Amino acid sequence: MKPPLRPRVRASLGLVPLSLLAPFAALTPVASFAADATLPTVTVSASSGGTGGAVTPAVDPNLPATVETVTPETFENWNVVNTEDVLKYMPNLAVRKRFVGDLNSIIAVRGTSNTQSARGLVYADGLLLSNLLGNSYSFPPRWSMVFPDQIQQVDVIYGPYSALYAGNSLGATVLITTRMPRHFEANADVKAFTQHFSLYGVNQNFNGSEMSASIGDAIGKFSYLLGVNHLENTSQPLQFATLAQSGTPAKPGDIPVHGAYFYNNQTNAPTAVLGVNGEGIEHTVQDQFKLRMQYDFTPTVQGGVTLGYWHQTYDSQTSTFLYDASGNPVYSGKVSMGGYEYTIPAAALAPSRGWSENWRYGVTLRTHQASGWNAEAIASYYDVSNSVARTAGSGGPGDGPGTMTLGDGTGWKTLDLRTTWTPERPEAGLGAHWLSFGYHYDNYFVDNQTWRTLAWRDGGAGSFANAFAGKTETQAIYAQDAWRFLPRWKLVYGVRYEAWRAYDGYQALGASSVPYANASDHHLSPKASLSFDLTDDLTLRASIARAYRFPTVSELFQGQVNGSSIVNNNPNLRPEDDVSKELSAEWAHWNGLWRFTLFQDDVKNTIFNQTDTTVIPSVTNFQNIGKVRSRGVETSYQGQDVMLRGLDLAANVAYTQSKILANAQNPASVGKYFYRIPLWRANLVATYRFDARSALTLAARYSGRQYNTLTNTDTNPNVFGGTSTYTVADIKYTFRPTKKSEIGVGIDNLFDARYFVYHPYPGRTYYVEAKLGL
Repeated sequence: MKPPLRPRVRASLGLVPLSLLAPFAALTPVASFAADATLPTVTVSASSGGTGGAVTPAVDPNLPATVETVTPETFENWNVVNTEDVLKYMPNLAVRKRFVGDLNSIIAVRGTSNTQSARGLVYADGLLLSNLLGNSYSFPPRWSMVFPDQIQQVDVIYGPYSALYAGNSLGATVLITTRMPRHFEANADVKAFTQHFSLYGVNQNFNGSEMSASIGDAIGKFSYLLGVNHLENTSQPLQFATLAQSGTPAKPGDIPVHGAYFYNNQTNAPTAVLGVNGEGIEHTVQDQFKLRMQYDFTPTVQGGVTLGYWHQTYDSQTSTFLYDASGNPVYSGKVSMGGYEYTIPAAALAPSRGWSENWRYGVTLRTHQASGWNAEAIASYYDVSNSVARTAGSGGPGDGPGTMTLGDGTGWKTLDLRTTWTPERPEAGLGAHWLSFGYHYDNYFVDNQTWRTLAWRDGGAGSFANAFAGKTETQAIYAQDAWRFLPRWKLVYGVRYEAWRAYDGYQALGASSVPYANASDHHLSPKASLSFDLTDDLTLRASIARAYRFPTVSELFQGQVNGSSIVNNNPNLRPEDDVSKELSAEWAHWNGLWRFTLFQDDVKNTIFNQTDTTVIPSVTNFQNIGKVRSRGVETSYQGQDVMLRGLDLAANVAYTQSKILANAQNPASVGKYFYRIPLWRANLVATYRFDARSALTLAARYSGRQYNTLTNTDTNPNVFGGTSTYTVADIKYTFRPTKKSEIGVGIDNLFDARYFVYHPYPGRTYYVEAKLGL
């Protein structure tokens, strides 16, 4: 949501539509203005950062798309622990976050579901955080490389309408801008949180804490900000072991057990719950370190270096609900329940654990002149230097055989070069152009090896099981122009050319290795947007864009091993081919900004993990779905001092209808709703500022009917295994005893709703927070 318009800036910004800001900023969203430059009045809305009083515009006002913004002034009154929490009330956007510290938090927006991670781009200060190694919940952005208390502003750009961003922007692009100190500062933040969770055989509290500290200073032309963070949390049960209710009579020799729970699953089939399995109850410990430095070589040339480190361990414990007549726990084998026979697989209740070390390196060099030509260069490297995932071969507390998967040497590197032109006196008349030209390069690489081990918890590698590896590379050039050709008309048009290739892909099982031929593709993506200022307060905009989302390494090569055969995913995948359209109206009125948007995305060759039902035996892997159409409407309002002085209000409602129009591999899905796209999303956030020291926030989140299968057979969604309709309320009270201290208490899921994204979401969660600064 857009930042509230405080009374002190409303005169310069509060009643100005976004398109009218075009004459006052350069195209480059990360460009800075020199300290001694004459700053246009619009920059009063941006936070200060850097050295020498440099001011960084939050986002390019010439972007041909819907942009929603949130700043600390707003989200400091929410329950925020992880960086992705600042997006929790954005219009038509949801974050799949199952618990505090969840490694798999990805965003879902408009017609992009919460398993299509490759349809989103996330940048922090121009450095790419998106994990485009794959396309599922297992490949989330690396949110942990940004500390929430260092965020200056977050902008969400909806859709692929800008030529500045790759086809992965099909869903949304998230631009995170962090602050830099102007003088010496030191800050500390401590949070504690707890939830009580009750479902099936689990009824207990799960607790966690987070601590962070930072120190920074600006010394002449040099500034730095150093931060450390430690998080520890135990999740609620994320997954349960289940078996379909049996109709086979028990046999002599079956072990009689008790303790199972029964319910009707997402397809209304009677189901037995045996215990907590899979990801289980996950205990995670995360440690982060971040150093960012900047140096002003001249009044108009600035360089920067970023170093980030993230280390995490997890331990997923399982438990059985089943006990024999003597009270001994039962984890596997043939058992008798209610007179019927059940066969519990050896791995049904298997625990897991793992750890990883991640490094991020970034270098930036940019100019920041108020007009004329500017240039910037940004290089980044993300290195998974150590990654180990261990899984037991069977349930129980023992340290028996299992497997270990090594992911060392996985990561990505990027390079972005951009130059922009800003008119010297754009306010003087017509014919002004804001130009942008650029080059982009990225290289993603994965190398996973799985070994058998005799001691799954910490044993050494034994015999080789399998391996998967591969690389993708994309190079792109683009050009974009924003042209005000009449007093109230502006045309933003551009084109992006992308050349993609996949190479060095192979899969191996034992002594057998299957290499894959290199693949390549290239496409041209035109973009255009026309806006008209109907009045000084009302702007209309029509946008259309083509975008191509190329396959990721894991979609192409990360297969699975069944018995003695290797089943690859699909090295012949075609890129997703999207045409997006948007009509939008923005109206500055009644102490805030209204937005009404119609949108439609037509995506050919949607890449999705599905079952090909036209072959025998059926094959499940990543495949191209012929066509998926998503269309809908969004309306939102953000304002300050609404009816009452001190009352900030944000409300948004969205309707999205996403349907499969063609799918040759699974004809039964044609005409059905696409996977995990709710028909309705709505958010309401009200913050009342009693005075400068205290505030109370009440919020509600709603998500409507959605499906967990492409054929829409999950007719009982509000249970484990389904994807719920839900309404969740949140509350937080914030008190600031001094300018440099703060105390907050809050509750998420106030009424303890039990809702699911296949996995259960958290129960009622209490937060307490204390901040202190110098």
